[in-house]
Amino acid sequence: MTRSELVIRVMEANPHLQIKDAELIVHTILDEISEALARGGRVELRGFGAFTVKQREARAGRNPRTGQSVQVDSKSVPFFRVGKELRERINKENCEE
Repeated sequence: MTRSELVIRVMEANPHLQIKDAELIVHTILDEISEALARGGRVELRGFGAFTVKQREARAGRNPRTGQSVQVDSKSVPFFRVGKELRERINKENCEE
């Protein structure tokens, strides 16, 4: 699902909203999640999952084109852990197919 598809779903679920309002809602939620992660925080949406930031250590990597060894710096990466309710819902829907 893309951001624009999400905006459309929000509008369908809330017919009283105009497209500008739905866009603002989706944009604000995603921005707040991004800002919290940028500050090193954690965002938990009960039943859905939790967004966190993990630190990856520096390591030696390889250039796939040349095979030459290169140094990869340490970095922070976003991480998503699926919530129990979402995991059960996905597994239930996959079992029904």
